[in-house]
Amino acid sequence: MNKSLTRDSKEFQAAASMALAAILVFTFSKSLVISIAFSLFIGVFITVAQRKGADKKSLEIQSAAPEMIDHLITGLQSGLSLSESLSGLAVRGPSVLAPYFRDFQEDLHNSGDFYASLEKVKDELAQPSTDLIIEAVLISKTLGGAELMTILRLLGNFIREDLSLRREISVKQNWIKNSAHLSAGAPWILLLLLSTQR
Repeated sequence: MNKSLTRDSKEFQAAASMALAAILVFTFSKSLVISIAFSLFIGVFITVAQRKGADKKSLEIQSAAPEMIDHLITGLQSGLSLSESLSGLAVRGPSVLAPYFRDFQEDLHNSGDFYASLEKVKDELAQPSTDLIIEAVLISKTLGGAELMTILRLLGNFIREDLSLRREISVKQNWIKNSAHLSAGAPWILLLLLSTQR
């Protein structure tokens, strides 16, 4: 329900911004065609910005995966059970993961079903790196956790290497994207300036 409310508020925000942009541009240019074009441009810009916000959240969760593994290993080494180590992520783990594991802790306390509670966390996070960790935990819980520490360490190394490569690619991609956005925006600014002339 919260997701649908957030989606509705984002759509309303985009629609209001488009209408405001159309009114402002029409005030300056006195051209209906140009004001509609700018309104659509603002709509596309806001949609891209909202998606970028979602991508940023996704990246934060993926970046927290190695720290999540470190906390799990530390908890297991100190003698905590698997469920206690996972519940501890609500307090001691990465802040971006804390709400998900608070829900896990509450759900586990209410239902007592470890697998269902962890599956819910997996579905909510929905990131490849956290999926790997949770699947490793579920498999070790089913088959016995003798090799869990080794698996978690290997996963930690793999995820760190993967994140490092992704960051490198992202930096290069952002440079290209920013150049493309600048070249795409320049004609629109010129059009707006020219439309204010008689």
